[in-house]
Amino acid sequence: MEAPAAPQGPAEPAEPAPDVEITVTSPEQMRELGRRLAKVLRAGDLLMLSGELGAGKTTLTRGLGEGMGVRGAVTSPTFVIARVHPSLGDGPPLVHVDAYRLSGGLDEMEDLDLDVSLSDSVIVVEWGEGKVEELTDERLRLRIHRAVGDTTDEVRHVTLTGIGERWAAADLSVLAV
Repeated sequence: MEAPAAPQGPAEPAEPAPDVEITVTSPEQMRELGRRLAKVLRAGDLLMLSGELGAGKTTLTRGLGEGMGVRGAVTSPTFVIARVHPSLGDGPPLVHVDAYRLSGGLDEMEDLDLDVSLSDSVIVVEWGEGKVEELTDERLRLRIHRAVGDTTDEVRHVTLTGIGERWAAADLSVLAV
């Protein structure tokens, strides 16, 4: 007779994925990073983009849209707050949100019904820190750093931080090609 199996406790939380640092030297490289990132995304993914004005958040999202094969030009949704770009194929739609003008946290974001869209879309939120974390425990944070002040420097340093089990298993180092 076999001994009964020991009771299983709750699963250990996944180790956080190591940050991936990528240096980008032109707007075209930022778009290409978005196109490469699109290949690892799936429905249910939430991306939070942060960085100074002009850092390249919308340029990166434009590349995501190209890589995902969605309809419509990806432009900054600053004045409309959110745009939905349906897939031209069988992939998920891209929901592009600009939370810059939203001062509240999730309460104000709830009006956008992002929680309803999350399971079947890829949602990208510019300026989302402190506003959308409660939507899901699994998200990808991208921080874009650039030189500020009177400069024509196109160099950007992008830090990708995967949060949650979904991103702990993802190999984001493939994006640093």
